[in-house]
Amino acid sequence: MSTSTGGVDESTGSGRVRFDVLTRILHWVMAALIVGMLFLGAMLVGSIGNYHRALVLHETVGVAVLVLALVRIGNRLRHAPPPQISSIGRPERIVATGSEVLMYVLFVAQPIVGWALVSASGVPIRILGGVHLPAIAPTNAHLYHTLRDLHTVLAFGLLAVFTAHMCAVLAHTLLLRDKLLTRMTFTLQRGGTP
Repeated sequence: MSTSTGGVDESTGSGRVRFDVLTRILHWVMAALIVGMLFLGAMLVGSIGNYHRALVLHETVGVAVLVLALVRIGNRLRHAPPPQISSIGRPERIVATGSEVLMYVLFVAQPIVGWALVSASGVPIRILGGVHLPAIAPTNAHLYHTLRDLHTVLAFGLLAVFTAHMCAVLAHTLLLRDKLLTRMTFTLQRGGTP
């Protein structure tokens, strides 16, 4: 188990630093939701027969992403990340910090723009379970088209930043072999030994 502040991984005694458990859980759940959301968005562009079902699922996952993003931001403000590993130089730290901030902004902005987009269309926002969300933008065709274009731009931006994040982690894991990924993974234990 990790310490509550996300510091030393006490379960192995190796001094390896990890993010706190809640941060790791939120990270992997959010990653799965973002991948699912990108696929659902692509499905909506080409869907004919199951458009309504895909839209409800897309809206539901969008709300989940927004809620989790806000929880992640709150968690991040309460728990400082562990120190960066030594293989990451200053320029890479600056880029990593900037891309992380951009991801958080997109995690919040994309669902809000999507919510406003659906609101501007005049169609009620429905999520699984039959829950209707209130409109956050007036019904307006011009606003709808503007928000639709912005939603598309943000989706491509999120895809780009998400892909860059995965590529950076893969480069550290497969090429540099500096155990960067272990900061965000879990250790399986049997009988009290790692």
